[in-house]
Amino acid sequence: MKSLKLFLVVTLYLHFSSVTADDFIKHLKKDQTSPPANIEQLKWIAGHWQGEAFGGKTEEIWSPPKGDSMMASFRLIVEGKVKFYELEIIRKVDDSLILELKHFSNQLKGWESKNEVVSFPLVKIEKNVVYFDGMTFQKVDKDNLNIYVDIEGEQVLFSYKSAK
Repeated sequence: MKSLKLFLVVTLYLHFSSVTADDFIKHLKKDQTSPPANIEQLKWIAGHWQGEAFGGKTEEIWSPPKGDSMMASFRLIVEGKVKFYELEIIRKVDDSLILELKHFSNQLKGWESKNEVVSFPLVKIEKNVVYFDGMTFQKVDKDNLNIYVDIEGEQVLFSYKSAK
C-alpha cells in the first residue's frame, strides 16, 4: 500500500512539474479565424492581481465587462521603482474578442508608435481559461490567476494572487 501511495505521489509530481507555460500557449492557425464570443464570458478576469516576474513585483487591475470591453493597467516595479506600464483592453470585434495592449516607459513614453498596438486575437474559450493568440488567462481559483505570455518565443508565466 505504501509503495502504491509513493508511486501516485511521484507520478502526480512528475505530471504537474512537467507542465510549462508552453502547454498553455495557443496560436491561431494560418487560415483560422477567431470563434464567436462575448465579453461576459471573461468576467472572471476582473480584479486586482499581484505577483512577481522579471525580477520585480507585478500588478494588474482588470475592470468588469462594460460597453463590450474590459480594461486593465499593468506595472512592473523593480527595487522600488516602476520599470514600465501597460494599458490593456479586451474588446468585441465583429462576433469575437481581441486583447490589445500598449507599453509605456516609467515616464509614460509609448514603446509602440502612436497608432500601433500589440494584438492577441481570440483562439478559444474554456471554463476558466481563455486562449488568445500568444497569451492565455487561467483562473486557478477565486484568489489565483495565471497569465501565460509568449514573449519573443519565450513562454513567461505571471502567477497572480488577488490583492484583496
